[in-house]
Amino acid sequence: MGVTKTQNFTEEQNLVAGYAKALAHPARIAILQYLLKKQTCICGDLVGELPLAQATVSQHLKELKAVGLIKGTVEGTSVCYCIDQQKWEEVRDIFFQMFSSLIACQDTCC
Repeated sequence: MGVTKTQNFTEEQNLVAGYAKALAHPARIAILQYLLKKQTCICGDLVGELPLAQATVSQHLKELKAVGLIKGTVEGTSVCYCIDQQKWEEVRDIFFQMFSSLIACQDTCC
């Protein structure tokens, strides 16, 4: 595996890349859409919704939780996951600002 050169980029660039990486899988998008629709859920519910094994769903949940887009609480033997609204809004604003600056240069781009 190659060596990453993340230290050559700003903290913000690495942060945005981490969010983008977490969002870069269709299963994670499906998980987020399901959580947004249901407002809360239990991991077992997700396994029934997605064409993936329990272990695979758990891995995707772990990635989303690692960047803070979702949070989970243990309820007995299950973990209840939901969107972390504060983080969700923060990430939305970061991407909005980035894309807004691209839109502003539209008249001067080819």
